[in-house]
Amino acid sequence: MGKRHVHIFCGAGVGKTSAALGKGLREAGAGKNVVVIQFLKERQPGDTAEFFKRLEPEIRLFRFEKFPENYESLTDREKEEENINIKNGLNFARKVLVTEECDVLILDEILGLTERGIVTIDELKSLIECAGEEMELMLTGTCRCEELWPYVDEVTELATIYSTNV
Repeated sequence: MGKRHVHIFCGAGVGKTSAALGKGLREAGAGKNVVVIQFLKERQPGDTAEFFKRLEPEIRLFRFEKFPENYESLTDREKEEENINIKNGLNFARKVLVTEECDVLILDEILGLTERGIVTIDELKSLIECAGEEMELMLTGTCRCEELWPYVDEVTELATIYSTNV
């Protein structure tokens, strides 16, 4: 295993999750154990969760949110309940890091939790600090979270340069 590496994939463009999952797939192919925890992912027909079951045990996917709808469309009461579920996911991520349960941890859309006030930058810093010396940790989301940059090794910002979809 290599040296600890923390990577942020951010930006308004598409492909942040795909880039992180692609790196995770490559690492799993090299014999490493990968855990993916997704936040703020609306469930849709043809959802990738079923596909990920076929990749176990090398790649394991976890979601803690209960409601299938987009977070923004939930009622205030549902958001409160979902925030508890999200915090449980954050606690699980911390446990995975502390116990070194995997070689690669992908926290998909975790950066968006700061924009919604569900977690603070300090909570994310604390999470990053839990990463062991042999861990590869990837965080994704639209938010740049520049306050985290001193704590990470690499930031990749994705932007759509041209699109015919108007």
